[in-house]
Amino acid sequence: MPSTPFELARVAALAADSKKAGDIVLLDLSTMTDVCDYFLICTGDNARQVDAIVDEVREKVSANCGVSPLSCEGREGLSWVLIDYGSVVVHVFRPETRDYYRLESLWADAPRVELGLED
Repeated sequence: MPSTPFELARVAALAADSKKAGDIVLLDLSTMTDVCDYFLICTGDNARQVDAIVDEVREKVSANCGVSPLSCEGREGLSWVLIDYGSVVVHVFRPETRDYYRLESLWADAPRVELGLED
């Protein structure tokens, strides 16, 4: 059964959360751009954690939504890995890279979607 973009984003968020990703934010871009519907942004404390988060997101989205990413970029450096599912783009950052690019500030007008994840 095909998933909605929100369901895919939620599965990805839960996967990231299960690997203890920090500061998980889901931005609804559906009314702001035709590039994608959602940005899921999260942080891993170090390269190993970023790698684990990326693996978990890919595995859980594939298992639960039957979808593989269109592309996955940044695995070499592991400071910013982008997983592109078309309607949903997952950004897994190291803290200093997230601070530098400040995607939430660039998309400050985008509504934040409550995911119901406990800190």
